[in-house]
Amino acid sequence: MISRFHCPFPLHPGATVQLPDEAAHHALKVLRVAEGDAAILFDGRGGQWSATLHPAGKRLRATLNAFDAQDHEPPVAVTLAQCLPSGDKMDYVVQKAVELGVSRVIAIAAKRSVVRLSGERMERRVTHWQNIAVAACEQSGRNHVPQITGIVDLPQYLAQVQGDNEQRWICLPEDTPGAIRLRDQVPPDGSVTLFIGPEGGFEEGEVLAARAAGFVPLRLGSRILRTETAGPAALAAILALWGDW
Repeated sequence: MISRFHCPFPLHPGATVQLPDEAAHHALKVLRVAEGDAAILFDGRGGQWSATLHPAGKRLRATLNAFDAQDHEPPVAVTLAQCLPSGDKMDYVVQKAVELGVSRVIAIAAKRSVVRLSGERMERRVTHWQNIAVAACEQSGRNHVPQITGIVDLPQYLAQVQGDNEQRWICLPEDTPGAIRLRDQVPPDGSVTLFIGPEGGFEEGEVLAARAAGFVPLRLGSRILRTETAGPAALAAILALWGDW
């Protein structure tokens, strides 16, 4: 398999670029690339470039060859609004959601969220999640890098205006009155937003606020899923029904 590397700057025909230090270290020390090896580079704006690698000590340069406009984005744009879980579970959520094809991930601080981050700590964590998204794109063949937004409080998030033709679904237990099943829905005309609660679930007032903001209860079967499982599971089901699977 040809190695893929993300470059955080625009790529242009015929250019010779220097790969970022982290990518270069991985290529040289782990992948053991050599002079003249082939690679694929992408800058996150869509499409990818075939390239030839040129190691030089601890640095790695690449000469861009042909451009390929192909993308591997699903036909349904899905935003995952994930209430913050404890520990490093958000790492898993971001990685798997990006591999599956999520368009955007929004980290939300709910009342029952154990993790509380702000200021510099929040910025570092969001940067960490964005790097995980980049690595997931490199692995999965995606050429568009999904945005991982900064952490927002739940009321602030719910105050955002619902987009045109946006389907808003909040994942709740099976016995929730009015909960819908994915298999009973028609293919969405626009985007989909999945809202996933924290460990311990949403508080009743949060559910009422979400429903007032246009979120419809969505049931994911008779089993109760962990917060880090629910989002990827729902995303996989959507792609199986209406995506490119």
